[in-house]
Amino acid sequence: MLNTIGVYGAWAANIVGRKIGAYSLRSGKFKNVDAWRKKARTRVWDLLAPPELKRIPKPRVDWTGTHDGLHVERLSWQLPWGPRTEAVFLKPANAGKKEKLPGVLALHDHGGKKFFGWRKIAQVSAALHPMVQEHRDYDYGGLAWANEVAKRGYAVLCHDTFPFASRRVKIADVLPRVAGDAKDPGPDEKLEEIEAYHRWAGGHEHIMAKALFSAGTTWPGVYLKEDQAALSILASRPNVDAARLACGGLSGGGMRTVFLAGLDDRIRCCFCAGFFTTWVDLVLYKNWTHTWMTYVPLLPRDLDFTEILGLRAPLPTLVLNCTEDPLFTTNEVKLGGRIVADVYKRAGAPKNFRLSLYPGGHKLDAPMQAEAFDWFDRWLKA
Repeated sequence: MLNTIGVYGAWAANIVGRKIGAYSLRSGKFKNVDAWRKKARTRVWDLLAPPELKRIPKPRVDWTGTHDGLHVERLSWQLPWGPRTEAVFLKPANAGKKEKLPGVLALHDHGGKKFFGWRKIAQVSAALHPMVQEHRDYDYGGLAWANEVAKRGYAVLCHDTFPFASRRVKIADVLPRVAGDAKDPGPDEKLEEIEAYHRWAGGHEHIMAKALFSAGTTWPGVYLKEDQAALSILASRPNVDAARLACGGLSGGGMRTVFLAGLDDRIRCCFCAGFFTTWVDLVLYKNWTHTWMTYVPLLPRDLDFTEILGLRAPLPTLVLNCTEDPLFTTNEVKLGGRIVADVYKRAGAPKNFRLSLYPGGHKLDAPMQAEAFDWFDRWLKA
């Protein structure tokens, strides 16, 4: 059968195979769900090898205003690595000063567009870069979904993550051999300059991955620590009910949801869109459609990829995928759904997991957003 690595495909797929992993609840070795979760999460954390983050950074408010019926704050904070993280906080403009709202950490996608981060899914003024508009039209039904969920009565934080937008790698800071002829976009954000940067940044990913592995960490480990810091900042906001926190995202944001929601119980509800499949799918068919940002060495021996998200069972989890999404094999998505459904059944909460399949390609359009937001309402507002 044709696959991405030819004659080695069957051999590589058989390494992970369809075997139940050593830390899977489906193995039958774990009689207590809480004990299983603790052991399995400890194993995942060890393999993620995240960088150390001793304290939560203090955010600075850089701008405050209103847009489209929402109170808006531009925030930034300094992590121990890289430039300042820029973010936006949104809540209904008519929310009371002492009103405690459920909080949503909105996780932006990859999309091959590292010059942009939170701007892909949130909007704070009428001005909109044409590349962001095109991206939203294609992936999000033309909507800034962080704004849409805020309008439904949520406090929303959306931050740039490593290495996007304010957190991106500057070409001027790398070795000339690595930079080549590429240049950083100027402050006027010309379309052709940003497109050239995106081509360079895509080619730089294997270099970043090698550097992270050589440093003794992983790309998902870095993501997770940055997203946990943002979650702590969201939870500390005076208008946010820290007992009612959620997260979600499409594509790279869906992948980040898998790790954050799977490993942090502060996330009481989540949706994962456009990033849900098995390791076998990534071995044989779809690794070429993804970046280096997904992989954790050795983890496939212990848990299927979908079971990382299953580590949150019995907390409510919604998965949204599309049947013509070229990034995944639909049968493997369905198999992943059956795997996680089995985990939730064993955890005594079969109704707390849902996989919904939509027609079409890679997207989180208006109907999918509506289902995700209704899911939030069901579990965080009831």
